[in-house]
Amino acid sequence: MSGSTAIIGSGLIGRAWAIAFARAGWSVRLWDPAAQAAAEAQGLVAALLEDLAANDMLRGQKVEEVLGRISTAPTLSQALDGVDWVQENAPEKLEVKRALWQEMEPLAPAEAVLASSTSAIVPSLFSEELASRARCLTVHPINPPYLVPAVELVPAPWTSSDTLKRAEEVMRAIGQAPIVMRKEIDGFVMNRLQGALLEEAFRLVADGICSAEDVDIGIRDGLALRWSFMGPFETIDLNAPAGVRDYAERYQGLYENLFASMQRRVDWTGPVMEEIETERRQRLPAEQLGDRQRWRDRRLMALLRHRSQAAEEVGE
Repeated sequence: MSGSTAIIGSGLIGRAWAIAFARAGWSVRLWDPAAQAAAEAQGLVAALLEDLAANDMLRGQKVEEVLGRISTAPTLSQALDGVDWVQENAPEKLEVKRALWQEMEPLAPAEAVLASSTSAIVPSLFSEELASRARCLTVHPINPPYLVPAVELVPAPWTSSDTLKRAEEVMRAIGQAPIVMRKEIDGFVMNRLQGALLEEAFRLVADGICSAEDVDIGIRDGLALRWSFMGPFETIDLNAPAGVRDYAERYQGLYENLFASMQRRVDWTGPVMEEIETERRQRLPAEQLGDRQRWRDRRLMALLRHRSQAAEEVGE
């Protein structure tokens, strides 16, 4: 499956989506309300594509092939003309999104899916008053989507089943792994899961139980090794002799006893931040953050190559 997509907003997430669609053979038009932003994004995309090509992450294509599918549009109307998919990447401000969607919706082709990359705003809040609101939903990636395939499909109460099905098909076609939510909820799925873990991480450090690095070790060198190829339900299904029900019967009491002590919030920006930030800056000076982010992306590329190889040799 291939088609054409309009990327509305050419910041970090917009550029990442452009790569994900173009790599999959889609024609991409970038538009941004800020003058020159879309053109500048093309240069940034070209640099990212060079890195992806060096790590064999362009599916056998040359940089020029993928980059050639990405163009800029001078107006919103021209960006939306004739496209099959619209991916909005405006700032996380409800009033901004509402205004943009009210302008965007009547300009987009009647059959186009309208998707937002928002990570926090449920789609009902910006699509309720739209004439064709049944084709609107949130499609929220983990950044960058060209390396991390999981993506949340979040329907508003009025999003049609056909729209949700089509969105799932498109995401699978471009190489993403969709989480198809049955209804909207604040935080969606991934931020709620990540938030639960971060809440406990901050509590452990704030209460003097362990250091920030100890928490990172527990995830990096412990839980994440399994989580990099299977989720928590499959993990517990395999961690008891008779499967997931056996695990729940054996260990529910343990977690029930922990639950009461896990209900207290710690202010992430309070005194605990001094300890965590000091420790992090000792391990990674601020001026090295950019280099470490590029290291992270290259490690992700290496992990994806390993996962692909392991799937072939060991099985999914």
